[in-house]
Amino acid sequence: MPIDQRPLAIFLMGPTASGKTALACELADRLPLDLVSVDSALVYRGMDIGSAKPDAATLTRHPHALIDIRDPSQPYSAAEFRDDAVSVMQTISARGRVPLLVGGTGLYFRALQQGLSELPEADPAIRAGLSEEAARIGWPAMHQRLAQLDPVAAGRIGNNDAQRLQRALEVIELTGQPLSDLQHGRSELFPWRVLKLALLPEDRGPLHARIAERFDAMLAAGFLDEVRALRARGDLHAELPAIRAVGYRQAWEHLDAMIDDTEFRNRAIYATRQLAKRQITWLRSDHATRRIDPDRVRPLKPALDAVELFLGEPARPPRE
Repeated sequence: MPIDQRPLAIFLMGPTASGKTALACELADRLPLDLVSVDSALVYRGMDIGSAKPDAATLTRHPHALIDIRDPSQPYSAAEFRDDAVSVMQTISARGRVPLLVGGTGLYFRALQQGLSELPEADPAIRAGLSEEAARIGWPAMHQRLAQLDPVAAGRIGNNDAQRLQRALEVIELTGQPLSDLQHGRSELFPWRVLKLALLPEDRGPLHARIAERFDAMLAAGFLDEVRALRARGDLHAELPAIRAVGYRQAWEHLDAMIDDTEFRNRAIYATRQLAKRQITWLRSDHATRRIDPDRVRPLKPALDAVELFLGEPARPPRE
């Protein structure tokens, strides 16, 4: 059998608040790794607190590619991410280093490794019609319709996930085919040989506690002031992908006086827990991923052992 000559890459995945950034930085301190962010919120400039973006000191010590590359008014697609990530990875590999892709956006990881099918472009008229109908009957009812038309897609999409529900129903109207039938991906071999690691808590209790603690810390750090500044620009609205991000959507509603302080906090924490649940479900379905429970062991040692074996070189002492 011929030797696989592809360059190496590492995926470090996990649900929100599982400790991915800290572990990625620890690994980069010890091995020839360059970090690449895989996060659909971190691409946006000015969305720092609510996205749990690494702070300036962390980014100075451990630069992450694909952070702060878009204005919140500019939607950023999975296809654009794939193109950008491949370009960055090629540059890293050409320097003789190894890209470490870290984040929790499963769609981006899938698009990168498996490719994307050729789907129709968005149709503003159809989207407007679907949004108007959802305003009348609610997204759960729209989800029931999708379950009849495309049960596979409906099984992957939450009944209040407006953005994905709208897209799935839009594709059906445009093509007459279920989205799940069209999402077959590309068949070519991914240009890198990949080690997949996932921080995957077995007990969600500690994870839920960290989510709540982190959100309260965001509030104390000025999250609502950050969203007020975004609103004050005048060119952003609630339907933009950036503003639909978990936490920002609920903050926007709160500042629209649609929900009070307590309801805002409860909804934001609940939405973050639901995001973590979807991330965990996706990670558990990938049997090629090495799982580490960050609440049972300090993740650095098992992760370091796996990466050293994959790279075929020992780690150096951490940088001072």
